[in-house]
Amino acid sequence: MKENRSLEYKQDITNTFLKTVSAFANFGDGTIMFGIDDNGKTVGIQDPDHMCLDIENRINDNISPKPDYSISVNRRTKVISLFVREGKYKPYLYKGKAYRRSDTASIEVDQLELRRLTLEGENLYYEELPSNTDKLSFDYLEFKFKEILGIKELNSDILRTLGLLNEDKKYNIAAELFADINKYSGIDIARFGATINEIMDRETLARMSILQQYDKAVEIYKRYYQYEKIESIERKNVEIIPEAAFREAVANALVHRTWDINVHIRIAMFSDRIEITSPGGLPRSISKEEYLNGYISIMRNPIIGNIFFRLRLIEMFGTGIRRIIDAYENAPLQPAFDISDNAVRIILPSLINTFSGTKESQSVLELLNSKMQLSGREISEALGWSKNKTIRILNSLISDGYIKKIGSARGTKYSKS
Repeated sequence: MKENRSLEYKQDITNTFLKTVSAFANFGDGTIMFGIDDNGKTVGIQDPDHMCLDIENRINDNISPKPDYSISVNRRTKVISLFVREGKYKPYLYKGKAYRRSDTASIEVDQLELRRLTLEGENLYYEELPSNTDKLSFDYLEFKFKEILGIKELNSDILRTLGLLNEDKKYNIAAELFADINKYSGIDIARFGATINEIMDRETLARMSILQQYDKAVEIYKRYYQYEKIESIERKNVEIIPEAAFREAVANALVHRTWDINVHIRIAMFSDRIEITSPGGLPRSISKEEYLNGYISIMRNPIIGNIFFRLRLIEMFGTGIRRIIDAYENAPLQPAFDISDNAVRIILPSLINTFSGTKESQSVLELLNSKMQLSGREISEALGWSKNKTIRILNSLISDGYIKKIGSARGTKYSKS
């Protein structure tokens, strides 16, 4: 087994392993194995029982607060395994610095990550921190609660119930985000022409209530992706991109983004798709699979999420992504989700066939429309093409996001994305 984010090899015992102890305690369980060199070769540790005490003393003397860990010895190989559990009392510091894993290395965190660790250790969310102002107005929030829930007035008792006022009647950052005027980033919307160098329209929604940002984003969406069509005597509303999917994606971005960085949510509008990029990536304790399937719902901003839920803009049970996918049931192209450590990008393709590829590429898509999955050989035989031509066209379609590869080697098959 090779080294990875949760596994590190050490041939000898020196204080360098303490950086990795800090990283595992701060950002996720991990194991350090002593007596294995960088190539994965077992060399063992002399007098492992004595060295276990040495490891324990080094941790207790140098890591603060004390992390949760366990040590075991393989008597046959004389390899010592140190298992470090992610802790609750973050940050875990070595020589006054916190560390995280970057691939197979342990590196010092920056000030932003250190602040987030400190909040996590205090069981606080960024949105709960106190606001620097006590002069906030909530006309738009009141308008939405009157419109959707029928309340008569948004008073201080309701604001406290919503979590926007603390026990000392002081506003928090969540309150600022819902206020009519605030200092935070918002949503940057750009509509592009044939290329990204051709900007047809642009609007930045910021310094306003995030509810107003949401509503304005939907208005702009309707301007370009809906139109009326008369069939016989009926007037029908046609959606180029499903409104339900767009609403879910924008609400998801506002509720789950990180608000401690001065970066806009980015909505890029094209003729054949909309791309919505939210800063912050996924919460560390949730995987991409869990995110896409809604197995676990973890709120990065529970106060914001609760208000969006009360206003019926989201579901609280992690169904948003599934609802986006459901909006594309039987559509020729499916939504895509690009997830990195620092951002989540949702790509909503057009429901209308805007494919502009070659006739050969269109033939492949039509073939895959009628079949769930096909191998390269089956596609080649069905269309009467050479192996090289088939692979070239398939790779082009994969690159453009129209099809996806499933499996590997002789078991490789292709299907519509």
